[in-house]
Amino acid sequence: MKQIHVVAAIIYSSCRQQVLIARRPDHLHQGGLWEFPGGKVEPGESSQLALQRELQEELNISIDHEAARKLTDISHQYPDKAVHLEFWQVFRYSGAPVGNEGQRINWVLINNLPDYNFPEANREVVNLLMQDLSAL
Repeated sequence: MKQIHVVAAIIYSSCRQQVLIARRPDHLHQGGLWEFPGGKVEPGESSQLALQRELQEELNISIDHEAARKLTDISHQYPDKAVHLEFWQVFRYSGAPVGNEGQRINWVLINNLPDYNFPEANREVVNLLMQDLSAL
């Protein structure tokens, strides 16, 4: 089974107490669940360029490579596909996020993330963010 390479952004609010999440459209894989915005890395594309492109397409925001820091990599096997996700922390951007593709977006307090249903591959990152919060 071919592995799909995906980049995902943990976009922090200016106070760094909240992060932006998006609801996957119902017709997509894992539809109806919440996720960290992002998408597939195209052949020959770097992860950072993919992150910039996906955030522009999905949310109408711009970032530069200095605005993002890699947090972790997670590989996950779903029954129907394998994914390799790179999670990037984004601390600044330009523009006002909107759901360009009709998806719902929501700013969520980090300590409220467990109240949302995420795909299995995202749950480890939610736990990691909760641990970081408790370390503050």
